[in-house]
Amino acid sequence: MDKFIAWFKSLNFEYLSIVGAVLYTLVIIYTIFKIIKNTENPSKAIGYLLIVIILPIIGVILYFSIGMNYRLEKLYKRKYTHDRNFYQILRNQINEHTEKRINKYNKLLEGKTHSIRMLLKDTSSALYVADNTKLLINGENKFKEVIEELKKATKHIHIEYYIFADDRIGNEIKDILIQKAKEGVTVRFIYDDFGSHSLNKRMIKELREGGVQAAAFYKIKLYAFANRMNYRNHRKIIIIDSKVGFIGGINVDDRYINTPNSKLFWRDTHFMVKGEAVNGLQYNFITDWNFCSGNDVDPFDKDYFHASKDITTKDENPELMQIAASGPDSDRATIMLVYNGIIMSSRKRLYLTTPYLIPNETIVNALKYAALSGVDVRILVPYKSDSIIVNAASCAYYKELLASGVRIYRYTKGFVHAKTIISDTNLSVIGSANLDMRSFDLNFEISALVYSETINQELYDAFMEDIENSTEVSYKEWLKRNRWVDLGNSIAKLISPLL
Repeated sequence: MDKFIAWFKSLNFEYLSIVGAVLYTLVIIYTIFKIIKNTENPSKAIGYLLIVIILPIIGVILYFSIGMNYRLEKLYKRKYTHDRNFYQILRNQINEHTEKRINKYNKLLEGKTHSIRMLLKDTSSALYVADNTKLLINGENKFKEVIEELKKATKHIHIEYYIFADDRIGNEIKDILIQKAKEGVTVRFIYDDFGSHSLNKRMIKELREGGVQAAAFYKIKLYAFANRMNYRNHRKIIIIDSKVGFIGGINVDDRYINTPNSKLFWRDTHFMVKGEAVNGLQYNFITDWNFCSGNDVDPFDKDYFHASKDITTKDENPELMQIAASGPDSDRATIMLVYNGIIMSSRKRLYLTTPYLIPNETIVNALKYAALSGVDVRILVPYKSDSIIVNAASCAYYKELLASGVRIYRYTKGFVHAKTIISDTNLSVIGSANLDMRSFDLNFEISALVYSETINQELYDAFMEDIENSTEVSYKEWLKRNRWVDLGNSIAKLISPLL
């Protein structure tokens, strides 16, 4: 102890303070440089610069935790390599395949080929014929179909979720996965380590001991200090035997299943598809699996992909589908660009449902343009979000949207968590992406673009039922809101690029 005291007294604190000040200054300068260089959105860049300057230490930690543009940094280099190699080999085949379908089904796709070609050029997302599609409203309908199809599996089950809870439905699906693994079915399970943080080690151990291959997407060691916690896998997909696929917004969690005893009605949407359209989901699962598991699956194994349909079929009015996927590993915000294209090309109606409305300037302007052009634009959002700050930020966008003719409905029956788009009468979107900056830039998301008059009508009917359980926001009444509340919303909007 005496030696320690003597050593402590011998330290030159003046020298150490100078060294500390120099290092501190260099860190601040480096952070400012990174913000200016890598932040594409000027308002977001200004927000981070202000935080770093006003609250230097907190600001630096915040920026490198959630603000770093890892799309530019190529954080996910290994996953990107798999994607790039796969695209290079399949691109010509997919382009030829899709162009034939565009030519054959041009009438069905009238006015929507821009979305197809944009996805085709950006990600080689093929246009598939979708068989036996089924819209699944709410968890009670989704899980009934999921469980039935899981029990039929004979070759493989691929399942990927942002939230997989250790509750009744979670354990029921877990038991099925283990049973199928014991029967010789290959079962691969991806769970997001942040979204599924309540998934205890017991369940994971039980799955692995039961023969299920389970992998956490971007493993978190210390949740209290989780770096890049916002760069998460928000996808919710299942692929069974390359024949059946599920995609949408419903996680594996009891709260999504509405019962007479439910404390809160949970309104959400999922989608089931069969046939060759499952290939789009399968591809994205395999690239995610190869990134996070360390146990690569051969993306060219024919057992994992459904044979494409012959387009000479007599069916002249099939349901067609594409998959839009993006994340920090992609070169562009593909889903945001596709959504923008859909909004701008809508001619009659555009109905959007989202639990989180924090759009960037591109989407805001597209919505205003559509409404001012005479398109019937309606947005359904929760009356109250599950986040006070997010709810306040969303409210701050209402005024300019309402002034342009956009109609906004606030769902009062419960919490609306669906992420859907209805464009005109022949295009619908069902997926995991919210209409917010987090989904566009931070998370790994996936959405299905369905070119089908039938699915479009079903979603339209569901939307009209939902607005019956909603309150429409009046522009005149909104202008009369309390000034202090309005100020709070404006402050929340100011930091919305950081949310």
